[in-house]
Amino acid sequence: MIGELISGRYEIEELVGTGGMSSVYRARDTVLERRVALKVLHEHFSADPEYVERFRREARAIARLNHPNIVTVIDRGEFGNRQFIVFEHIPGENLKEVVEREGQLPVPQALALTHQIARGLAFAHERGVVHRDVKPQNVLLDESGTAKVTDFGIARSLDPEDELTQTGTLLGTSDYIAPEQASGQPVDARTDQYSLGVLLYELLTGEVPYPADSFMAVAMRHLRDPVPSVRERRPDVPNRVDELVARAMAKRPEDRFRSTKTMMAAIEAALADDVGAGSGPNGATGVLPRVQQPSPSRSAARPRPRPRKRRRRFSPLLLAFLVVAAGAIALGLILAGRDGGGSGGAGSIGAVKLTAFKDYDPQGDGSEHPESVANATDGDVSTFWTTETYRAFSKPGVGLILDAGKDVTIEQLQIVSDEPGFTAEILAGDNPTGGFVPFSEEQEIGRRTTLELAGGKSYRYYVVWITDPNRRAHVNEVRAGSPN
Repeated sequence: MIGELISGRYEIEELVGTGGMSSVYRARDTVLERRVALKVLHEHFSADPEYVERFRREARAIARLNHPNIVTVIDRGEFGNRQFIVFEHIPGENLKEVVEREGQLPVPQALALTHQIARGLAFAHERGVVHRDVKPQNVLLDESGTAKVTDFGIARSLDPEDELTQTGTLLGTSDYIAPEQASGQPVDARTDQYSLGVLLYELLTGEVPYPADSFMAVAMRHLRDPVPSVRERRPDVPNRVDELVARAMAKRPEDRFRSTKTMMAAIEAALADDVGAGSGPNGATGVLPRVQQPSPSRSAARPRPRPRKRRRRFSPLLLAFLVVAAGAIALGLILAGRDGGGSGGAGSIGAVKLTAFKDYDPQGDGSEHPESVANATDGDVSTFWTTETYRAFSKPGVGLILDAGKDVTIEQLQIVSDEPGFTAEILAGDNPTGGFVPFSEEQEIGRRTTLELAGGKSYRYYVVWITDPNRRAHVNEVRAGSPN
């Protein structure tokens, strides 16, 4: 009931939604004074040990999935023989509501959203969890447009000793169900990949691929019908994207992408094609576009304004050549994992080994996600160090200290980010506790950005100093280059 206090702590405010197993409420955590989402198992399932255990297992499964593209579990409990799970509250809407309102999404936007979802799923898969109900209704978008996967209610562990959900049990939502799932066969990470392919199809076309009048009729179409072409419904979609959807939705799991991370790489290549060809909203920078572009208040305390670049006029012929060349180069560099900017040779990037040493927040509380610092130099672009999420940024900056192990001369430093649009510069110094000096110009960071450093002097410590996080900044990888 609205106003009811659950477990002496969570005050029910509003029913948000209801499903076959549970209802979700917005609630107020009276202890920490924050909004939360409260998922409560329906009363008629509370006497069924299997449903109760499945509900508890959902909490356990998600509790170990700490990732920015997965909704965070805060608490779990029981009141009056009713099971509940407490999640972070995501103010916004789900992806199905976006499609119903907008219809077909721009290709870069659809790819960027799918990439975010894939990142969350890949993280779950690496920890032995298959979602099994991937659909736009189970993807929430926060106020900054970040996609967060939720509702692992029918998730299955890949541990062969976990027999709770047996082969032969038909679960999932029929519009997005994989053929092996529809036929009661064993599932794995490629099952989620199929559903994600269906989701991408819907984002691009505005409709599901196999409409029918009943659950079983839709399931049979997933089993028997060929994969429909996205381009037949929407001719402006590039061939590469059509092929990506077709491979993700292959009837046989072995014909799909080898892993969710491999699918992510294909999405990145498709984005490079689209943006490099000039059709994306961010030109030829390779930026992953966001769903929404809110206008957060910018700090007046920034150390200096961002320099504005003069625009030059090009002849149509030269412009066409540059657009085509930029697209080809961007794609080649992304696939090869090379540098896409800067005046130095791309081969020099990586010549100096940097280790992410410490988060740096001297004008704040002294801490900026220390638990994820190592991700910035672990060689894995799917992991990242992140700043806090700022509604307004009033500090001169926050940063990440990098240790070269000894005094070295660095000419270029490359930053890879899956959430570009923030502004940063490089500082350097001999003491990890402070006293850093500016060592590069301030620059807006794209997906893969190379900053030219002031040459000549050697330092041991270098700082990625973020002067405007644009709400939140991700640093997936930092790579350095020495003189050739």
